[in-house]
Amino acid sequence: MSKREYDESDVRIRPGRRSARPRTKTRPDHADAAVAMVTTVDRGRWTCAPDGDSTRPPVTAMRARELGRTPIVVGDRVGLVGDLSGAVDTIARIVRREERATVLRRTADDDDPFERVVVANAEQLVIVTSVADPEPRTGFVDRCLVAAYAGGLAPVLCLTKADLADPEDFAAQYRELDIPVLVTRRDEWPDALAAQLSGRVSALVGHSGVGKSTLVNMLLPDAARAVGIVSAVGKGRHTTVAALALPLPEERGGGWVVDTPGIRSFGLAHVKPDDIPAAFDDLAAAIEDCPRGCGHLGPPADPECALDVLVEKSLLRPGRLVALRRVLVALR
Repeated sequence: MSKREYDESDVRIRPGRRSARPRTKTRPDHADAAVAMVTTVDRGRWTCAPDGDSTRPPVTAMRARELGRTPIVVGDRVGLVGDLSGAVDTIARIVRREERATVLRRTADDDDPFERVVVANAEQLVIVTSVADPEPRTGFVDRCLVAAYAGGLAPVLCLTKADLADPEDFAAQYRELDIPVLVTRRDEWPDALAAQLSGRVSALVGHSGVGKSTLVNMLLPDAARAVGIVSAVGKGRHTTVAALALPLPEERGGGWVVDTPGIRSFGLAHVKPDDIPAAFDDLAAAIEDCPRGCGHLGPPADPECALDVLVEKSLLRPGRLVALRRVLVALR
């Protein structure tokens, strides 16, 4: 039997898939994307205020595919394309996230390597703590100060429930840091706090039960934030469960308040000792003369810290250095 000869008729060509348009890796630059501020995040949907303007209808958006898993949080400035009318059942796309000016981060614990971004682009961090019911916690306030300095936010201390106890002893511990210390009462309108928030984007943070939501309700009666009761063990119940940016009245200067969930732990695994003094204009240059690995705590741990030299030369108030080092202890 002779061996069979094969030719082109025996070869079957499998047709390829045809597309109406050629494939390309070039993505549109979305130069015409509208800028907006994220005000809420809920299960894969982001509510945004176009141009950060609270008077315009809010826009619901989803993250564009090209962004992948880029994290987008409350306060982020984003680029939107699509339907920006804010009408019911319409949705836009977030095609980019602008560079963040400030970031409030925390970790669950000090040894947790995973950072959680709480708020982006806030100008100031208002640390809310009560002077009684529950008792104020210096350690928590110090940790919040560390997070503010490390993230580029200007810290503000707000002491609530001054009608229950004298706030001065607690406030005196922080005045040397030259931060605003505001005092509020449950039976008075918070004039000083309202003036501090006017025209700014401010994040409010505090333990559950310290009166954070009560303050928001006083400043924004239409917000109707839930108010909880402090338990018998001195720990408040969580009444705010997700971060939410709320617009302040235009007649009072405008601005935004970001109400964050009550936090019982504030991990600082992402913060280094140099981040804290570097946030102060008069100390940033001085720490460059510190030896490598200096924790800026002074003797005996850091006997050659350059901050002590500033005190010796009367360039730094001793009380301010004590206050700063108490904050640094929060990192340890």
